[in-house]
Amino acid sequence: MKSPNVSTEPPTRVPQFTVRLSSTGRGARLARRLAVQQLAAWGVPYDSETSRSVALVTAELAANAVTHGRTPGRDFRLTLLLLPEHGAVRVEITDTRPERLPDDQTAEPAALDAPSGRGLLLVAAYAERWGCEARDAYTKTVWAEVGQPT
Repeated sequence: MKSPNVSTEPPTRVPQFTVRLSSTGRGARLARRLAVQQLAAWGVPYDSETSRSVALVTAELAANAVTHGRTPGRDFRLTLLLLPEHGAVRVEITDTRPERLPDDQTAEPAALDAPSGRGLLLVAAYAERWGCEARDAYTKTVWAEVGQPT
């Protein structure tokens, strides 16, 4: 007799890619390149809208992690999840500054002559949804889900 708490269905596995990178400009650039390369390995063409959007979102989130979430001597983590049931790719960047959460998602854009401050607006424009969460006392994860055309 089967126990009522045991599932006989295999667990659903989501394709995932995770890598730790140095909290430097080189690490941020590498995050973008690795994201596009992983998408290609999953069958998403390099020149597709999805690939270009994921590259831009990854570049912005990685640059923010290096600029605002850096702790000397600590890396940041890039995680990509292929979410076929949602028709999306989820980009997660985890850094070591949980106290430095991104500004409100509805924040006003930076002044036209400001040298920075528009990165999360780009993320919001290219992602179907995005957010931030401090999962523990030592890290925060900023994530974005980029839709895939069907």
